[in-house]
Amino acid sequence: MIDQSQVPGPDARRSSWRSLWRLRSYLRPYVPSLVVSWLAALLGIAAGTVIPLVSKEIIDGPVAHGDLGGLIPLGLLALGLGVAEAVLTFVRRWSQAGPVLGLETAIRDDLYRHLQRLPMSFHDRWQSGQLLSRATSDLSTIRRFLGFGVLFLIMNILQLAAVTAVLLRMYWPLGLLVAVSAVPIVVLSLRFERRYRVVSRQVQDQQGDLATLVEESAVGIRTIKAFGRREHVFATFAAAASEIRRTALRKVRLASRFFTFLELGPNVTLALVLLLGAIAVGAGALTLGTLVAFTTLVLQLVWPVASLGYILTMGQEAMTSADRVIEVLDTVPAISGGPVVIRRPRGHVRFEGAGFHFPGADRPVLRDVWLEVRPGETVAVVGATGSGKTTLTALVPRLLDVTAGRVTIDGHDVRDLTLTSLRSVVATAFEEPTLFSMSVRENVTLGHGSASDEEIRQALEIAQATFAYDLPWGLDTRIGEQGMSLSGGQRQRLALARAILGRPRVLVLDDTLSALDVETEALVEEALRRVLAEATGIVVAHRASTVLLADRVALLRDGTVTHVGRHGELLSAVPEYRELLAQDADLDPEGSLR
Repeated sequence: MIDQSQVPGPDARRSSWRSLWRLRSYLRPYVPSLVVSWLAALLGIAAGTVIPLVSKEIIDGPVAHGDLGGLIPLGLLALGLGVAEAVLTFVRRWSQAGPVLGLETAIRDDLYRHLQRLPMSFHDRWQSGQLLSRATSDLSTIRRFLGFGVLFLIMNILQLAAVTAVLLRMYWPLGLLVAVSAVPIVVLSLRFERRYRVVSRQVQDQQGDLATLVEESAVGIRTIKAFGRREHVFATFAAAASEIRRTALRKVRLASRFFTFLELGPNVTLALVLLLGAIAVGAGALTLGTLVAFTTLVLQLVWPVASLGYILTMGQEAMTSADRVIEVLDTVPAISGGPVVIRRPRGHVRFEGAGFHFPGADRPVLRDVWLEVRPGETVAVVGATGSGKTTLTALVPRLLDVTAGRVTIDGHDVRDLTLTSLRSVVATAFEEPTLFSMSVRENVTLGHGSASDEEIRQALEIAQATFAYDLPWGLDTRIGEQGMSLSGGQRQRLALARAILGRPRVLVLDDTLSALDVETEALVEEALRRVLAEATGIVVAHRASTVLLADRVALLRDGTVTHVGRHGELLSAVPEYRELLAQDADLDPEGSLR
């Protein structure tokens, strides 16, 4: 779950508008197009307002006096204004398209780029569905409002002001009636805005939670089927969907009451205008042409007032969406690169009093770790489950940052290195490999797009992953999401090939061979010996066969390194080490494989 508040606080209105205001910078490249769009909108309002005035002149002039000669130019003028209004509407919409789509694309690019910079601790805290909803539906909501809602909101306000001014000038008693009828609309709009913002945010957050459930169910479908948990998973999904439905119904009921009032108000005003206007015409205080023009102008106000509800709801949803996006963009990356680049890396790794403590945890995961891995040397890290092995290896490429001490490569604190330089020196293969919905070639060359076919082949051969050439389209075969179309061992071998493709100076293997069968493991280990002979290796090991890949072994206990030595030395001198490996039946008392 995310740790941010799910519902806006007391300052939500100000912060929401501020969030939208901060996104205005994304429109700067499109200022010329926006100027054209706004100019076309203003001219369109002017043309639409003038047309009823022309009709007044037609009725009170040529029609009243039977002057057909005077009717033609006024009729042509009205026709010209109608055509101009239509053309201006087309220009407005056409000039809006680029900025609107460009706005959404630019924000999405920045959001995705920022997500890549955020540390693993951020992604551990946030649900993937919450991030997905922010990058898709929230950005679409922002785009619709900033691209269309803002324009129509200002257009409608200008049209209301302009038409009301014209009405007051034409016949002030009826104009005053129209102006006064706007007061309750403004009051109710402010009340609606405050209540709708809260329920809108709740719906958006609940949709993010539901997206997480759907994603987890899709990724874990094998586990769900294997354990017969379909009904349980569906019940969880149905409960979340029902909760969204209840919240959405509250939102709809709130909006429907407001929209009903917006539809009713202008119609009541129009009926009063017709009634009082007819009385004024009968009393000679108003001409028929003026009443027709007056009525036409009031009709022009019906849509701006009625659409106000839709625009306000769109605005509230856009503000809460902007808050949700800004929550991510405002998260400062806890891990940022320094200025140092290692020109000729040797791969000398040192842990100097290194420690790591998760925020809010009672005790540190790692404490006072001292360990040196010399260039070309391989050290196996052995320890009980939960001793901190994976956390230790994550400190080298800075997937996590030390909270005490430091980690150095060739004498440089890894926090002083640029992230590009560090991660070109260090390559990591994980126990749980991550493969993407792309081709085998793209997965293997993920960090080395310029690798040649021969380099790819060598990496696949070392990782015993040449099965990729036997797939239906060879290396261009697209594997399913998370690589689920492959076996666990095949996924691990492709991830290992990806790690060794660039011939890194430091190779970190986090129990990478755990899913391999004994025969394949032996072949991979034999090939890895050649790779590790040319690189500095840090290998998390659970099997004795993996330990034998290393020159030395570091025993991790209670978050710190308690013993470092050769495998045989530790096996004979450290009872705890013997106990950790005792379950491996392939290890004889002398520390060699049978």
